Amino acid sequence: MTTWQPDVLGDGYVQHVIELGPDPDGEGDVRAVLVKREPLDGETVRGTVLYVHGFSDYFFQREMADFLAERGFAFYALDLRKCGRSRQPGQTGHYVSDLSLYDAELDEAVRLVAEENPGTRTLLVAHSTGGLILPLWLDRRNRYRGGNDDVSGLVLNSPWFDLQGSAVLRGPVTQALRMGAKARPFAVLKLPPSQYGHSLHHEHHGIWDFDVALKPLEGCPVTVGWLNAVRRGHARLHRGLDVGVPSLVLRSDATYFSSRYSERIDTADAVLDVRQIARWSGCLGGRTTVVPVPQARHDVFLSLDEPRKRAYAELDVWLTASALPA
Repeated sequence: MTTWQPDVLGDGYVQHVIELGPDPDGEGDVRAVLVKREPLDGETVRGTVLYVHGFSDYFFQREMADFLAERGFAFYALDLRKCGRSRQPGQTGHYVSDLSLYDAELDEAVRLVAEENPGTRTLLVAHSTGGLILPLWLDRRNRYRGGNDDVSGLVLNSPWFDLQGSAVLRGPVTQALRMGAKARPFAVLKLPPSQYGHSLHHEHHGIWDFDVALKPLEGCPVTVGWLNAVRRGHARLHRGLDVGVPSLVLRSDATYFSSRYSERIDTADAVLDVRQIARWSGCLGGRTTVVPVPQARHDVFLSLDEPRKRAYAELDVWLTASALPA
């Protein structure tokens, strides 16, 4: 029986800890945390959602949960091992040496969601790095473990499909990561500062309230071993996947990188190169819909009012056509 405890989001949200045992990367025991939005009186559940966050992130987007609940979905979110709620003292935030290690908590989360909602299928929603992790997992599941009949669709919000920056980073630097991951996997890379977190938080330039201990404004340190795992994931994606379900890819229509805050950061993807998202979306396999959202942020569902409304409207159209619960 699943044991639910109060969640950090307060009233209406509960959490269940998924114990995963010893960390293959040697940082003690690891766990993941499954979060549930408790259905309100009168809400009808005809399907389920499982949301997976990105790097230096955790689930806090109540507005998104409410939107999907209003359309018949029981909403769940998963904080992956060493991320957000799941990270324990002494562990390196977000570190894994292989993205396939996440299969354990994804498998268990989907099982628990199905157990609580028999007869339903699960819509998967993911942001940024989560948007790379989930397609890779679905592809493995589809090829080796009997398919994805229990999944109704896949929604990717600015998925991380390639390494942004110069071609040198995607060539020689990526090769160097392979050697560095063996010698010093936990070494921290020195990267330019980002203003993305400051653009979101209500105490700085944004309107959103989130725990900066779980989602640091400057982002979590990027380690050599973790980035190597991501680059291996990129390479697998670029060879072509078969996720086995209809997919929607939402992204901004522009990229703007800057180490200093300006209002342009509020109307573009300040983290990823949207041209790369457009280029590699066809590698998901199956029926894929790609929608650029004008003036959207990196997380399209944390954008300013008008682009955020547009993103939700595009999601609504796609759900009606592809994955809305019957």
